[in-house]
Amino acid sequence: MKTKVLLSAICLLAIFSLQAQTNERYIEVTGTSEIEIVPDKIHYLIEIREYFEEEFDGKSKPEEYRTKVPLPKIEQGLREALAQAGIPQKAIRTQEIGDYWRQQGQDFLVSKQFDITLTDFNQINEIIKHIDTKGIHTMRIGELENKDMLAYHQKGKIEALKAAQRKATYLVEALGKRLGDVIRIVEKDNDNAYLFTQSNVISSDAASFDKFRTIKKNYSMLVRFEIID
Repeated sequence: MKTKVLLSAICLLAIFSLQAQTNERYIEVTGTSEIEIVPDKIHYLIEIREYFEEEFDGKSKPEEYRTKVPLPKIEQGLREALAQAGIPQKAIRTQEIGDYWRQQGQDFLVSKQFDITLTDFNQINEIIKHIDTKGIHTMRIGELENKDMLAYHQKGKIEALKAAQRKATYLVEALGKRLGDVIRIVEKDNDNAYLFTQSNVISSDAASFDKFRTIKKNYSMLVRFEIID
């Protein structure tokens, strides 16, 4: 008998809870924020590739190319140029090695990519001043990092929550109501793309990288608030 009474009480409580949920008055808004971060670590990617000396003599045709410049020689020149630019060897890391089919009937051209860790965008300018571009296939900015990235994430999410609260407040007050407690918070998919991609670039001025000097992250929070009279 006690079991039946207990089950009846639970069912009744569930019905009341369901009614409370269906009669619940709330407003649901999305708050957004954007954080701009100055990187303290810059990955600069340089790909070198074998080439033929005849490519640069201004008169030879592709079928006349014979004198291939080997990859080790190009790499040696690159490392010397980086040293002259003040880049330590420990900051240079080999990322990948591949080959390139130039044209039917001709040899493969071997390529190699380097990931160079920089701390200042002005170092790019120094690299460009010393480098021999004949063996360079691409130079571009890779990933940008900041050691305090977690703190920036937290700040961005908090600012998005505050933005949602402000939006909900003025919307509810416009209807003569007041904003109540938070009922639900959902972290939406955030657009955390780095605005840094730049490929096939060989520039004589680091200022050309101005628009790639920061990391921009966007945050979005979906928040449901109670509406009270």
